[in-house]
Amino acid sequence: MTSIIRRADWRTLLPGQRSELRVADVATGSSSVVFVSTELVVEAPNWTPDGRFLVFNAAGSLYRIAIDGSESPVRIDTGWLDDNNNDHLVSADGSTLYCSSEVGGHLFAVPFEGGTPRQISNERPSPFGHFLQGISPDGSTIAYTGAEERDGRAFAQSLYTIPVAGGADVRISNWDEDSVGCEYSPDGEWLFFTSELGMTRPGHMQLHRMRVDGSDRERLTNDDRVNWFPKIAPDGHCLVYLSFPPGTRGHEANVPVIIRSMRPDGTDRRDVAHVFGGQGTLNVNSWAPDSTHFAYVDYPLSQ
Repeated sequence: MTSIIRRADWRTLLPGQRSELRVADVATGSSSVVFVSTELVVEAPNWTPDGRFLVFNAAGSLYRIAIDGSESPVRIDTGWLDDNNNDHLVSADGSTLYCSSEVGGHLFAVPFEGGTPRQISNERPSPFGHFLQGISPDGSTIAYTGAEERDGRAFAQSLYTIPVAGGADVRISNWDEDSVGCEYSPDGEWLFFTSELGMTRPGHMQLHRMRVDGSDRERLTNDDRVNWFPKIAPDGHCLVYLSFPPGTRGHEANVPVIIRSMRPDGTDRRDVAHVFGGQGTLNVNSWAPDSTHFAYVDYPLSQ
């Protein structure tokens, strides 16, 4: 299979910029810094199920760091897999990391303590990229975004599932509009995602949800801002997402974004944090096990 992504071109920090890995209280918006780097673009934290660590990626590697920031980050051994991007998750039992290859375009499982990667995704005859987003509550199925060449477009995006043990892919978006970032609700009844469904402006992504069988599909946001990456808390009562400025195409880096929260039905929307970032800030689920805090990355510039 040929990857739809040709090479790993890792983003670097701007002059005077730093990565701040933060933990925020979803109720108050107050946050504390866990780790700061003036060298690495830190991205996409996951919170481990035992509450002890955050996992993040930087320049193709995965790292873990104690939640209190008391120790330096530890690189996780992913064997020959050295192009891990910002689409990764930790299994519910904490034993396995699921990750996405930037260059090869495949999905892999790696022991949390480090080890040899196991490929999950299937070979395809045409260029195709897999971007990991969610895992079912029983741990048996991964939801991912598939990027492919379709209808003359080089990067058409659809929603798919695949068993973590390997097996057939199932496309779960039966429409042509770009749709990304599929995530399961904790009860396993809903899938939350970002899509251009119903939009007249190209790139005007909004948040949606549907039943796992594809029924009861509904749009949760409908505003002038561009909304990405709904991430639902373990207790199922709240989700956070990234809200980009109007007119944004894609989920860009280095723009002023708002982290917002709302109920899973789209009500009670409010601002939690104003951040300079976007790409890398909140790509994957980063909720604490108790659903009161979540992790994100800010990329401030020196004043």
